[in-house]
Amino acid sequence: MTPEEESALLGRLLDELPLALWVARVPGGELAYANPLFQEIMGVVAFQDVGVGKYSQPYGIHDRQGNLYPEDKLPFVAALAARSTITIEDIVIHRHDGRRVFVRAHARPLFAGETITHVVIAFADISREVEAEAARELSEARAIRNQKMESIGKLAGGIAHDFNNLLAAVRVIAGTLRRSEHDAFRLECLDGIEQAAESGVRLTRSLLGFARRGKNLAARVSLDEVVAATAALTRRGIDRRMEIEESLTATRDVLADHSQLEQLVMNLLVNAREAMPAGGRAQVRTRDLDLDELGAARLPPLSPGPHVVLEVEDQGPGIEPGIRDRIFEPYFSTKDSSGARGVGLGLATVLGIVESHGGVIDVLDAPRRGTIMRAIFRAAPGQRQRPAPAARTSPQPTRGTVLVIDDEKIVLNATSMALRELGYDVIACEEGAAAVRAFTERRADIVAVVLDMVMPRMDGRATYLALRDIDPDVAVLLTTGFALNEEAQRILDLGVRGFLAKPFDLETLSEAVAAITLERSAKGRAT
Repeated sequence: MTPEEESALLGRLLDELPLALWVARVPGGELAYANPLFQEIMGVVAFQDVGVGKYSQPYGIHDRQGNLYPEDKLPFVAALAARSTITIEDIVIHRHDGRRVFVRAHARPLFAGETITHVVIAFADISREVEAEAARELSEARAIRNQKMESIGKLAGGIAHDFNNLLAAVRVIAGTLRRSEHDAFRLECLDGIEQAAESGVRLTRSLLGFARRGKNLAARVSLDEVVAATAALTRRGIDRRMEIEESLTATRDVLADHSQLEQLVMNLLVNAREAMPAGGRAQVRTRDLDLDELGAARLPPLSPGPHVVLEVEDQGPGIEPGIRDRIFEPYFSTKDSSGARGVGLGLATVLGIVESHGGVIDVLDAPRRGTIMRAIFRAAPGQRQRPAPAARTSPQPTRGTVLVIDDEKIVLNATSMALRELGYDVIACEEGAAAVRAFTERRADIVAVVLDMVMPRMDGRATYLALRDIDPDVAVLLTTGFALNEEAQRILDLGVRGFLAKPFDLETLSEAVAAITLERSAKGRAT
């Protein structure tokens, strides 16, 4: 092989090397050679007129934080200073076509005796490696967050359960007193008690939503209708400097609890308001979702089939990527000195509600400025149907004996007192075994059973099964401070006639007991 052929072969090898090469002269840093892969990675041809101190801007060289890379720390300068091979791994090329390329650079000085004549820099595209590491770190962070949130959620659910028992007693006693009270001052005091109890109800509802234990009886719900109604309410109750714009195009329903979806939308709108303390526009959108459009989204995998998406977009300052996975933690704040954000259970409750319905939620940058909160739910099967609503009539209490079973004595006494006020005879039991004995002795008199789900020793499920063995048609109203969860649903599937979430009030208790007694009575006449 002639020297000319060898030179041509060497040139071809450099051009086809699977590393981007860039060679510059010392001391000015002018281009001496760049192979084709250099242009492919950088997105531009190598500049002939660029030298030391002027590399970052034309080539779009940035650090991992998005700042222009300091000229005095670039590979050419660093290799000259070290007089040896150096490696730099935090370079990100912001290409003119918008693509981001993560780069690892090896820079080596070339010597002629003791004098450095050139610097050779080999660039490797490590974007896939960086993205895989970021995905792994995100997955680990989510796993840690989920473990922590599960522990906190169990605590919050337990607290909410205990508070709901107390609030049930307060609400029922207040309603019972109101029935026979005529003094204006005392009625005003009862109003205060009931308003305070209602504030407690909202708090425990948030706790149960956050704890993923707040899903009530699921039914077909139009997300569009929930958003429209909640947005109308929000316009009246939230700072009028925030304009709410709606685009509701979903054609599918979701299987969900109506009140929980209302709380979800309300919390997202309040979050948007807090992101814009000086005012602005919040856009609320619903639409059917094609999973193909998600692409490489940060969301966990979704189940096959049609989905419905809810998005709330604000015009606030946005949320830094580094804290996006923390904003759903209870009482985490992104509030700065300007007071841009608040604290509390708002977004933690949002996450709990979405996940309790089998959905997912993500945080995205708005196209121009601000943040998009996006929740995705599995669509309900079948086509949307909107039957005309039936006129609501409240069942009237009937006479007879009600067996009340609750291990919380304050709830047991309050419920018993209220039912007596409504005209029922009452048998009160603090545990399941005693209730089964009482039911055996007084079966002919008992028209309904009010049964607490969570009790020591003999719980609600075991108690119901024992009562059903005695009377397959026993009319049971299941109550719990946890709202509906998987265990409650399993008991309902066994044949329990009704479900009542604590803290109920007197009117709700009256209607629920009357409904199951009338249903039992109608069934008895039919047979």
